[in-house]
Amino acid sequence: MKDFKILRLLDKLMPLIEKTGVDYWSMRKILQVKLLMDGRRVPTVFSNNKKSNDTDDNKFLKSLGVYILMGLVLIPFVIMKSNYMYQMSIVFSIVMFFITTSLISDFSAVLLDVGYKNIIGTKPVGSRTIGMAKVIHLTIYLFNITISLIGPALLVSLFTQGAIFFLVFLVTIVLLELFIIALTALLYFLILRFFDGEKLKDIINYIQIILTMVISIGYQLVGRVFSIADLKINFIPKWWHYFIAPIWFSAPFQMIKNSEISDIYITFTILAIVIPITAFAFYIKFINHFEDSLQKLNNNHSNTNKVNRSSVDFFAKLLCRDSEERLFYRFASNMMRNVRQFKLKIYPLLGLSIILPFVFIFQILGNSTIHDISSGKMYFLIYFCGMMLPTLIWMIRYSEKYKGAWIYKSLPIRNVAPIFKGTIKAFLTKLFLPIFILESIIFTIIFGTRILPELLIVLLNILIFTMICFMTMKKSLPFSEAFESAQQDNSLFNLLITLVLALLAAIHFGLANLNYGVYILLVLGSIVNLFLWKAAFNISSEKLIRN
Repeated sequence: MKDFKILRLLDKLMPLIEKTGVDYWSMRKILQVKLLMDGRRVPTVFSNNKKSNDTDDNKFLKSLGVYILMGLVLIPFVIMKSNYMYQMSIVFSIVMFFITTSLISDFSAVLLDVGYKNIIGTKPVGSRTIGMAKVIHLTIYLFNITISLIGPALLVSLFTQGAIFFLVFLVTIVLLELFIIALTALLYFLILRFFDGEKLKDIINYIQIILTMVISIGYQLVGRVFSIADLKINFIPKWWHYFIAPIWFSAPFQMIKNSEISDIYITFTILAIVIPITAFAFYIKFINHFEDSLQKLNNNHSNTNKVNRSSVDFFAKLLCRDSEERLFYRFASNMMRNVRQFKLKIYPLLGLSIILPFVFIFQILGNSTIHDISSGKMYFLIYFCGMMLPTLIWMIRYSEKYKGAWIYKSLPIRNVAPIFKGTIKAFLTKLFLPIFILESIIFTIIFGTRILPELLIVLLNILIFTMICFMTMKKSLPFSEAFESAQQDNSLFNLLITLVLALLAAIHFGLANLNYGVYILLVLGSIVNLFLWKAAFNISSEKLIRN
């Protein structure tokens, strides 16, 4: 079996690791197997479904090149020599965002993996050893992502800011990573203490949405910590700054480079050192309890498995024309509710869809009053909630239970149109419509009832956009392919297809200013929807079912 360089480096820390009560050689063997398996795993965000004949081809390491490109945006902030609190707060906010979203999207499944305990736990291996293997496994990959992301900026800082800045930057990044891992794990541990089985899995998915929203809002808070007057950036400390982590990690740079040593900067620096180390030490201490609590993920009590079918049946009868379509509406609804890996990949995206329109309003609110905003046309920002639809439609084909797709061949199906219609309607009803209704209610409160016809046009345009996405994408039966084959090299396609939504929004904005323009758009949107929803499902059934 391949022996990784990182494991040989880890061997030098063996005495320190064994002091925590860990069986080092058992842990090393677990890591060796996991690293070998992960070399074949495709990352969620930058995966590619093209097969390679090279069994040693590490797709994860190849994806790090994308992080290096994204990390180039950090260089201007590192080069600046004005207000280090400001520039480094921006840097740490960006880094924290990417690390946290990577942890949520790719590594939550690793952190919450009960396979460690179910398989390895049957051998003479303790919970602490299993937990430590999991933590190191996560740390290795998050470290690779972090170094790829900050590598260009870190290298530039060595030549532009000096060796001390470079070393402090490196240390603070390590502390930030420990803080994120520990905070996420402790949050999951807290949930595990109070909930069981499927209820717990749902709560974890909701926590991921909340984390995504908090991170997005955090961007806005970091920008508002600083005031700009006469092109000079000022930092005026307030009590709520103590709750913004990027500010903690920026304080040492202000003291080192600008020699501004004060109680507030010393306190932030202490927080940046003490809180990550304390949180991580606390997690390591209770890691065996965390691993034991993960067994609750296997507890599927009958009361949590009972499905409230009344709402599903109601919408199935309301939206679906025939019995076959209603059948696959219920089938897709059950798959969305029960397939945990699907939730892990989609729910963070839903969180961004909820918060994104309000992020732009929040930005403008700094220079305008709420009255100015409510009398304007910023309600068009609700179109941003439709940006998730290309990815959503793309993900219809994937499932961790994909081997069950043989059912399509065994059923007497002559036409696949009801399959796709029922599935897409279920996706829109369960995932998109609640977000749209929630944002519509909030926008109506802000802008008044005058926008209700406009919101109906937005809904019609987004339904048109959904059908265009479906018609232009390669067809595959719902839930019939493995998540591991999910290619995300369609990101350019998603960007281009999103321009269609932008075009629909522009047409809406232009015609809405004309007399009777709203009514014209309502009629046109309804007609186009009727045509597209009929034309989009004219698909070769025999070829799809045979494949």
